[in-house]
Amino acid sequence: MPPGFAPSYDLMKPSSSLVNVALIQRACSSNTALNIKATLAAADRAAKAGAQIICTQELFTSQYFCQSEDHDNFRLAESIPGPTTEAFQKLARRRSVVIVASLFEKRAAGVYHNTAVIIDADGSILGIYRKMHIPDDPLFYEKFYFTPGDLGFRSWRTRYAKIGVLICWDQWYPEAARLTAMQGAEILFYPTAIGWHPGEKQKYGALQHSAWETIQRGHAVANGCFVAVPNRIGHEVLKGVGGDGLEFWGQSFVAGTSGEILAKATTDREETLIVPLDLGKVDTTRTHWPFLRDRRIDAYGGLTRRLID
Repeated sequence: MPPGFAPSYDLMKPSSSLVNVALIQRACSSNTALNIKATLAAADRAAKAGAQIICTQELFTSQYFCQSEDHDNFRLAESIPGPTTEAFQKLARRRSVVIVASLFEKRAAGVYHNTAVIIDADGSILGIYRKMHIPDDPLFYEKFYFTPGDLGFRSWRTRYAKIGVLICWDQWYPEAARLTAMQGAEILFYPTAIGWHPGEKQKYGALQHSAWETIQRGHAVANGCFVAVPNRIGHEVLKGVGGDGLEFWGQSFVAGTSGEILAKATTDREETLIVPLDLGKVDTTRTHWPFLRDRRIDAYGGLTRRLID
């Protein structure tokens, strides 16, 4: 296994129900070209090591610019398709891998999205997912930059598995996971950029991370599917913003269909997790824990209301 890779256990022999998933965990610099080059190289190494579906972290082409509201940051956005998607399409076609790449999309003048592009193993773009839930918290000023997604929750039949893609803040919403899983998704991918405010880490850090991991493991349990979450690392104090910045907590992970952790990365090291997943377990889990069967769809109308008095 090449240096920098962290398989959770030995890669199994290929089978009709087995797929090797790779999550790329990196620190990002202010140099967009270098970030793209490094992520392409990591994806290429993952493909050589046997990965079949590769997912980047959220907004991997730059540092997390949403720490401030700055119109200059809109220059980081790009069209889809565009130069970055074309580079990943070329890699997907050459290595016969599926790639989920998280990008800052310029849709039109004044309309921007936090978007993931889904590229099949022949290099074709199967579709895009635009982040539906947009946060607005200290140093996470995403509402300034991103128009909420308008494509809904979707899944795609790739060459190797049927996958769903959601993005970061979406991971706190069971409705998003459920609606994606209801379309048959066997793996839910969550490209992510989440971390601590350094001044809060000592008091709240462990609790915050535990909540983040627990709710996503819960999505795996409730929907009988795999959950794969690549997150960035690094302490980013942005030029012109200053302050304490954000300390991204890494710990990218893959959860099994019963919510068990199959693999987890470190808090502070660049690495690529390669994890073999037996897709047959999705059918087995959903049959033995038939949550989808027993849903009371006649009683859930209240979910379309903000609150119920």
